[in-house]
Order: sequence, then structure tokens, then C-alpha cells
Amino acid sequence: MTRVAVLGLGGMGAPMAANLIRAGLTTVVWNRHPEPARALGDLGAEVAADPPEAVRGADVVVTMVTDAAAVRAIAVDQGMLAALPDGAVWAQMSTIGVTETGRLADQVRVERPGVTLVDAPVAGSRGPAEQGKLVVLASGPEQVRDRVAPVFDAVGQRTVWVGPVGAGSRLKLVNNLLLAFVNEGLAAAVALGDALGLDRDTVHGALRGSPLVSPWAAEKLDRIAGNDYTTQYSLALALKDVDLALREVPAGRFPAAEALAGEWRHAVEQGLGGDDLTVVTRALAREATG
Repeated sequence: MTRVAVLGLGGMGAPMAANLIRAGLTTVVWNRHPEPARALGDLGAEVAADPPEAVRGADVVVTMVTDAAAVRAIAVDQGMLAALPDGAVWAQMSTIGVTETGRLADQVRVERPGVTLVDAPVAGSRGPAEQGKLVVLASGPEQVRDRVAPVFDAVGQRTVWVGPVGAGSRLKLVNNLLLAFVNEGLAAAVALGDALGLDRDTVHGALRGSPLVSPWAAEKLDRIAGNDYTTQYSLALALKDVDLALREVPAGRFPAAEALAGEWRHAVEQGLGGDDLTVVTRALAREATG
């Protein structure tokens, strides 16, 4: 039976670990703050005291944390990489960008040649994570795909294998840039309706049935209509992902994305970074009303 260690139990990692437990996989969990790990312990997970303890004896190790600095803190500073057993697969599922993924791959290759790194960020936010309906954008050696399949199948509705390590992170940036523009379009459309004196329920009703609005966008429109900005995918994290994409291309190459990032950075500076990215609607509405 596959033994899985999950390190990082935030808005994505905790529901992913819960789905691994429900799938019957032996699951070990660790988190910097212990409360989420204890809650998963009540569901049947083994709770580790630190990253090395979590990965000892693991077949597959999942890291799902905020950014590259957090991944390195766990893997290097706290000793996870050194403690990984030979033959283990490290599924790095955090969104950390192309450059940092390449650095990690080089480090694993040099320091732990017996460990296989799979670059596997996910498309989807907290809701799909809770439902086991993420899309895993996986990249890595073909020979380990069967070994990680039970893990990816438990957390996602689909796994897309896209090539060697690093390709998954590239595709994640593509996915998230599209997501950013869809969100911006929704927010700007609703805020424009406000500025033109239209009733927001009228705008919501008209857009909700539009062929332009995907199921994901429809759910976001519903939340905007109800002024519900509780976090599924925070504005601060969404901005981080747009910035990661822009870092990989020459300045000025995608001016619309740069403008979006500037607008979102201003909203984060106004204190909206912890809310769902749909809160951009509120920021734009403020600007419209002066």
C-alpha cells in the first residue's frame, strides 16, 4: 500500500490530505502550525513532529505550501530532502514558478539521485480541492507515473502529463494567467455596471446565462453578487502567480498582464490580499465611486 506524506496543510493541502485518507492511502501529515495536522489525525492520519519524521518510510511525498521560500525551508532548512528514503517520489505540488522548480530539480539530482522529483502543481482552488476535483499538471519521468497515480487520482479528477520536470510549472503559469484575466473581466464588468447605475442583480442575471461565462466564472459571479469574498484563492496568492509568470518573460512583453498586476498590487496594499481574488470587484467599485 502506498504510504504518502503531505507537508503543508493550508487551504489546499488539508483537503488534499483528507481525500488521500478517504481513498484508503496510509497518510502522514505535517504542518508548521499543528492544529490542521491534529484535525487530520482525527480522520486517521499519522501526525509527524517534523518534516524528516513525516517522510521517513514514505513512498510519495507531497509538498503543498505558499511559495518557493516555504518549499526550501521545509526541504533544505528543516531536513526533508536529506531524510527522504531512496526510491521515494517527491511530488512538488506548490506553485513556485519555472526558475525555482529548475533549481530544485538540480539540487535533487546532485544531492539525492535516488529520489525522483515530480513537478505537479494543480489547477483549482479550495472548493475543487475539497471535492477531489483538482486537475494535476504533472511533469516528470514516465517510469514513476504509475507510482504516483493513486495519489493524484485521490486529489484530482484528471491528471495531465505534460513532459519533463518543469513543464508542469510552465503550464500552471499559463493556466493561472488565463484565470487572472477571467477574474479581472468579471470584476471589471460588474464594477462598470455599478458605475453606470445598473442594479447588480440585473447584471448578475444577464451575465450568469451568457455563453461567455464558464462554470468557474459563474460560481465567481454568484459570490460577487452576494458580496461573498471569503477566500477560495486569495488575491495575494493570485498576484504572486501572475508575478511568477511575468518574471519568466522580458519586461513589456505582456503589458496587459503587467497592468493587471499593478492594479492587484494596489488592492493588496489596501488590505484586500487575504480575501478571494474576486475582491478586485470591491477595489474597482471603490475607484469608480471615488
